[in-house]
Amino acid sequence: MESLLNTKWVSTTASIWIQCTSGASYTFGIYSSVLKSSQSYDQSTLDTVSVFKDIGANVGVLSGLLYSTVTTSNRRRGVNSRPWVVHVAGAIQCFFGYFLMWASVLGLISRPPVPLMCLFMLVAAHAQTFFNTANVVSGVENFLDFGGTIVGIMKGFLGLSGAILIQVYNALCQGDPTTFILILAIVPTLVSLTLMPCVKIYKTTTFDDKNHLNAFSAIALIVAAYLMLAIILENIFSFPVWGRTITFVILLVLLASPAGIAAKALKEEKDPLERYHQIPGEPDQTTVGSSSGVDLFRDDEDDKKDMNLFQAMVTVNFWLLFIAMICGMGSGLATINNISQIGESLGYSTMERSSLVALWSIWNFLGRFGGGFISDIFLHKGWARPLFIVITLATLTFGHLIVASSFPGNLYIGSIVVGICYGSQWSLMPVITSEIFGVRHMGTIFNAVAIASPVGSYVFSVRIIGYLYDKVTEGEGNSCYGTKCFMLSFIIMASVAFFGFLVALALFFRTRCFYRQLVVRRLRRLSIS
Repeated sequence: MESLLNTKWVSTTASIWIQCTSGASYTFGIYSSVLKSSQSYDQSTLDTVSVFKDIGANVGVLSGLLYSTVTTSNRRRGVNSRPWVVHVAGAIQCFFGYFLMWASVLGLISRPPVPLMCLFMLVAAHAQTFFNTANVVSGVENFLDFGGTIVGIMKGFLGLSGAILIQVYNALCQGDPTTFILILAIVPTLVSLTLMPCVKIYKTTTFDDKNHLNAFSAIALIVAAYLMLAIILENIFSFPVWGRTITFVILLVLLASPAGIAAKALKEEKDPLERYHQIPGEPDQTTVGSSSGVDLFRDDEDDKKDMNLFQAMVTVNFWLLFIAMICGMGSGLATINNISQIGESLGYSTMERSSLVALWSIWNFLGRFGGGFISDIFLHKGWARPLFIVITLATLTFGHLIVASSFPGNLYIGSIVVGICYGSQWSLMPVITSEIFGVRHMGTIFNAVAIASPVGSYVFSVRIIGYLYDKVTEGEGNSCYGTKCFMLSFIIMASVAFFGFLVALALFFRTRCFYRQLVVRRLRRLSIS
C-alpha cells in the first residue's frame, strides 16, 4: 500500500487538493464588512488591511528559500525530497493568522490596534505562498518536460480556490462571515497537514505522462464550468439551504475525481511495457524508482544553468521579466481591485457588479490554465515560451482600452480579456523562470519576480486610478459617474501594458536561441521515454 502512495500521481492529486483550499485571500470580500464593523474601521483603514493581504499573498521569497533549503539538503543526503516542512510552515501561519482575526472579530480578545490586525492579515495571506510554492515547484520537478501544463493546473486550481471556499461558505454558514473566518483557519490547515506526506519529488517519466496530465486538465475545466454555472444561478435565484447543500456535494464529487486519474495512472504503470527511462550516455544519471531522489534527465547543461536568486538578479533577463510582470500583473490586479467601483460609475446594478467580481475567478482560472497548457503545446513545436507573454500583454493593452471605452457591456468584455491575460502571467512566469534560471531555486526566484504584482498594483491603484479619480470628483463629493471617472486611468494602463509588450518582446529575442536548445533536449528525452 505504501508503495502505491509513493508515486508522482498521488503527489499531484494531493497537491491539487491542497491548492483547492489555499486561496483564502481571494475571499476577503466575504468577511471584510464584519471586520470593518467589529473593529470600527473606516474605509481607508480597511483598505490598509487589504494592502497587507495583497503583500502577504504575493511576496513569497521566504517560502522559496525554505523550499530550496529543504530540498537541497535532501539531495545532498541522497534521499527523496519531501517539501512537507514548507506545508507545515504555511499551515501554522494560516491557522494563527485567521484564528486571531476570528477571535478579534468575535471579541474573544481585546480589539487589536490596526498595525497588529495588519500583521494578522499579512501572516494569514502569507501562508498561501508556502502552499503554492511547495505544490508548484514539486509539480515542475515531477514533470520537467511539461512544466507549463502542470503549472497551469496548479495555478488554475489556486485561482478557483476562492470560488470553492465561497461554496463552502454558502453551504455551511451563509450570512455568518464571522464563522467563515474560523473555517478559513481550520480547513486549509487540516487539508495541508493531512495531505502533505503525499507531496514528494519523483524524477521519473512514463510513456503516458501527457495523457494523464490532460485528464487532470479536463477535470479542472469541468470544475471551472460547474462553478461558473453555480455562480450565475446563485446570482439570479435565491437558493434554499438544501439547494446550496446539493450544489456543494456535487462540487466535492468533482473535486474527488483526480483520485480516479491517479488510480488509472498507477494501474497502467504496472504494465511491464511501462518503464522508467534514462538518457543513454549520461554517466551521472541512474534509473530512478519511486523513492529515489536522483535527478533523472538532468544533464550537465541543466546543472550549469541552475542559478540562485542573487545570480539571477544580476542578469538582464530577470529584470526584463520583472518589468513585464509589473506591467501585466500589476495592471491586472489593479483592475480587479477597482472593478466594482468602475461598474458603479458606469451604471451597472449591484447584481451585475457582484457577478463581475465572482466571474473574475473563472476568467483568471482560464488564463492560468490556458497559459501553461497552450504554451506547452507550442513549446514542443519549437516556439519560445516568452512569446506568449508578448501575446498576452499585447491583448491586455486592448483589454484596458475596452474598459476605458463607453459602449454597452464594455466591462463584461473587458473583464474577460483582462482576467484571462492577467491569469496567464501567473502560469507563464513561474515556468519561464524554471527554464531560464533552473529548477533548483525556482521557488525563490519566481516568488521574487511575483513581487512585481503588489508593486504594480500599488502604483496603478493608488498613484494612478485613485489619484485621478479624486481629481475628477474634486468639488463633487466622493462619487463619480460616467466614463470620465476611469477612462484616463485605463488609457494610461493600456500604454503601460504596451510598454510591457515591448519589454517582453526583448526577452523573447534574447532567449530564442536558448529555447531552441531546450526544445531539442526535451524532444530527445520524450523520444526515448
